[in-house]
Amino acid sequence: MKRTAELGFLLAVALILSYVESLIPFSFGIPGIKLGLPNAVVLLLLYDHHGCREAALVNVLRIVLSGFMFSNLYTILYALAGGALSLAAMVIGKKLGFFSPVGVSVLGGVFHNIGQITVAMFVVETYAVSSYLPVLIASGTLTGALLGIVVMEMLPYLQQYRKVQES
Repeated sequence: MKRTAELGFLLAVALILSYVESLIPFSFGIPGIKLGLPNAVVLLLLYDHHGCREAALVNVLRIVLSGFMFSNLYTILYALAGGALSLAAMVIGKKLGFFSPVGVSVLGGVFHNIGQITVAMFVVETYAVSSYLPVLIASGTLTGALLGIVVMEMLPYLQQYRKVQES
């Protein structure tokens, strides 16, 4: 029961971050560039005594709910593809053990963009959209690193909170 409440709270935080992100004009003329604020919640779930199952659940629910609240069906399709590939890359990166949370977050940011470009190529039926990939990889690297640093700074506080909760 406690875990369900915790996941519900984290889903709510992710939805709030999705809303905040939708208010920030951060595209530089290239479609698909975002800060990825809700991905911080997914990264926290991967590192804070939760597994990839909980991270996937919160991520999918957040994508679908925020998609219906703040955008449209196409956005949900792009975000699900990016989110699935991103989560897979982060889980593998974390399991390999030689990536810090920053590195895992960068993997997530880059692979999210790769997933979105892949879907875009099928939706618009042209490979021309792949010309955006270098810019999207650069932005995924930068935003992934920034989010990873934030999460890495938060983890000790969360672990301290866990210790207090257990005692």
